[in-house]
Amino acid sequence: MDVADTRIRSVTLGRARAARPDFADVAAAELDGVHRYLVHMLRDPVLAEDVTSATFERALRDWRRYDPAKGRPGVWLIEIARRQALDHLRSEGRRRRREERFAAMEPRSAPEPRVAGIPEEMRVAMTALTQSERELVALRIVLGVDTAEAARITGTTPSAVSTALHRALAKLRTRLQDVVDV
Repeated sequence: MDVADTRIRSVTLGRARAARPDFADVAAAELDGVHRYLVHMLRDPVLAEDVTSATFERALRDWRRYDPAKGRPGVWLIEIARRQALDHLRSEGRRRRREERFAAMEPRSAPEPRVAGIPEEMRVAMTALTQSERELVALRIVLGVDTAEAARITGTTPSAVSTALHRALAKLRTRLQDVVDV
């Protein structure tokens, strides 16, 4: 065997070792690790779930860019997760500053708006929701906007809208049961 044959063999073996795995297999194997990393980084399990979802959504879109020769898929996913988490934290900081500026301009004693057709129990239960949760309930349930449109309006992903709406409705259910039981 000469030097050219050895070089061709090593390139062929290198390609065989660097074969692209199936995304579904990688996602199943790495999901827990990525989620644990995000829980540690963000210190909020609910937020970590949302960012994990966004991470895998992004990874699926970018899967064709993954190069097995450059490293393990788990490391590539953690890099995406880190960028997603940092992007979320930056945008959350900007949103919070905007809301604080807006709140500073608003009168402090504004009454809770009364909306015709909403029972008092529901209005009371809605106070348990955050502003963004109330917005999602208004968009999806009251206005009937679909998930993709709600995501576009709120600047999030459809999966984030679905997850947040599910949690908001669960809070409402719990709160309404508490109101009815009293």
